Amino acid sequence: MQYVWFIWSLIILALWAVIYLFKKDSRKEMLKMSLITMPFGLTEPLFVPEYWMPPSLFDLAEKTRFDIESLIFSFAIGGIGVVLYNLIFKQTLVQINHTERNHRRHRLHKYSLFVPAIVFLILALFTSLNHIYCGTIAMFLGGLATLYCRPDLKRKIWVGGILFTVLYFIYFGSILPFYPQYVELYWNLDNLTHILVLGIPIEELLFAFTFGMYWSGLYEHLYWHKTISLKNS
Repeated sequence: MQYVWFIWSLIILALWAVIYLFKKDSRKEMLKMSLITMPFGLTEPLFVPEYWMPPSLFDLAEKTRFDIESLIFSFAIGGIGVVLYNLIFKQTLVQINHTERNHRRHRLHKYSLFVPAIVFLILALFTSLNHIYCGTIAMFLGGLATLYCRPDLKRKIWVGGILFTVLYFIYFGSILPFYPQYVELYWNLDNLTHILVLGIPIEELLFAFTFGMYWSGLYEHLYWHKTISLKNS
């Protein structure tokens, strides 16, 4: 099982590459958000071994609590998460004009972008919650903060969370038939709820939903864009 996590990360990277190859009009958004998301892979020491302890290339996770796979995984989901909704519903991006940017809701624009980081730090420092729960709560509240500033993204935020959860469920399940003991062996289930959905820890699906929810609207919120149907573009 030494290379399962590496294979897993390559699977999601391959999906990223397919989308990048065929979705030419979204390449800039995908690459930019992937590069922004990739450094989050360096937070792996927060989750090893309290959340899980997967075998990794060169035994890095065991030796250092860092691993190469987390960087690959973070890079891939960052790009996929930001274009998945537009890909399914055939939407494109246009810039928001300066008049619209002056709406009173946008006075909190800069502050709302820091909500996930602030919430995560507060929960991590002042509670005993496993960091996976800190992360999911932080991203959920980040999604709500985006929703306040950008009510036009309401459908994309909620549906984006569902879409990414479905995709993640398929992605996670792609390995389990070949390595059915993988979760039992390498997830620290005693620190979690022990709730499995067809062998997948519920924490993984909560992560997927909140990540999809927050990331689906992050590019628009960060760079002042909105989505429109390709039929109207």
